Amino acid sequence: MLFVLEESTPEADLNRQALAVTRQFAAGLPAIRDLLASDIQAAYSGDPAATSISEILLCYPGTTAIIYHRLAHALHGLGAPLLARLIADIAHSATGIDIHPAAQIGASFFIDHGTGVVIGETTIIGQRVRLYQAVTLGAKRFPADQDGALIKGNERHPIVEDDVVIYAGATVLGRVTIGKGSTIGGNVWLTRSVPPGSNISQAQMRDD
Repeated sequence: MLFVLEESTPEADLNRQALAVTRQFAAGLPAIRDLLASDIQAAYSGDPAATSISEILLCYPGTTAIIYHRLAHALHGLGAPLLARLIADIAHSATGIDIHPAAQIGASFFIDHGTGVVIGETTIIGQRVRLYQAVTLGAKRFPADQDGALIKGNERHPIVEDDVVIYAGATVLGRVTIGKGSTIGGNVWLTRSVPPGSNISQAQMRDD
């Protein structure tokens, strides 16, 4: 009886890992396609200047950015973070929109205009959320350990619930929650949570 021993070298192990990631990624493509279909429809429905789906696909930087992000996020979740970051960097270079591949973004997401948008690593975004140009969903501070080294993976970015609109130039920092159905006005600087249905403007922030 002839026994064939499976090769067990570092190169063979990497090849097996790559094949496993490729198969899982391919299996997830239909779900990614469904998410992208919802994103494209959100862009078409949410922009009165949009004339066709083709225009959304070919001319909207926000659409380009979310296409790249959906792919990068899937690869990040499958244990290929470097490849995911490379894809995110391509999108950033092409669109001026910086989305970390670990950021969780729900269906029907739309970034209008897009230039200057930043979405940090631990951000969680619900469904039917719309952002405008120069919005930052970032960290307020970077916790360090007793030796002064930054703590990796700390939940430091916002949670944006369903049906939120954040207008141009707004900055939301820290692990705060923007409640469902809220509207954050242009150029608002926000470092606290707001309840569902809030309407936050610069004037309100000055009064606070």
